[in-house]
Amino acid sequence: MYVPKHFDPADAAWCHALMARESFALLVSTGAEGLPFATHLPLLLDADRGPHGTIVGHLARANPHARLLAEGRPTLAVFQGPHAYVSPGWYATHPSVPTWNYVAVHASGRPRLLEEPARVTALLARMVATYETGRAEPWRFDSLAEDYVTAMIRAIVAFELPIERLEGKAKLSQNRPVEDQVGAIGGLEASADPLARATAALMAERSRAKS
Repeated sequence: MYVPKHFDPADAAWCHALMARESFALLVSTGAEGLPFATHLPLLLDADRGPHGTIVGHLARANPHARLLAEGRPTLAVFQGPHAYVSPGWYATHPSVPTWNYVAVHASGRPRLLEEPARVTALLARMVATYETGRAEPWRFDSLAEDYVTAMIRAIVAFELPIERLEGKAKLSQNRPVEDQVGAIGGLEASADPLARATAALMAERSRAKS
């Protein structure tokens, strides 16, 4: 990923936080004839396993991607946070052109399968617990019958991806004069688009962190 210095968060903790918050990711592996194969899926992070952390997840056994993971093909996980169009009409500096602000993390490595039924079951239970958090009446994975879980596990492939390279990018107008940043934040805050408002919040947070 192209990351100019002023957009580099240079902070593994920042990357890990975005990965945990925006955990529905794009998984891309090198496929046949060097062509990429991609799957959209939720991924969990074990931040303390390995020098950059380890990603875990699962997909359908029928998905051709499963074979690529089993072969340990080079794989990239892309985590995308809030993003928004930025109008030059919000700037004090002219002439200027439009841009797009966003935050993202790329994590890459070589995957390996989790084949022990106990580990796969533990992963499924953990994912359910993660995404049921905050519900008034969370659904419980252990409410499923054992034979149903066994059959379900046969239909999926679980994997882990030890992260060999971790890259983050926070393109939040840091390259613009302060008055332009303030104008862009105000413009995004006034938007009806929740992604635009979330981007404004990240810009304001980044600005406070630097001051």
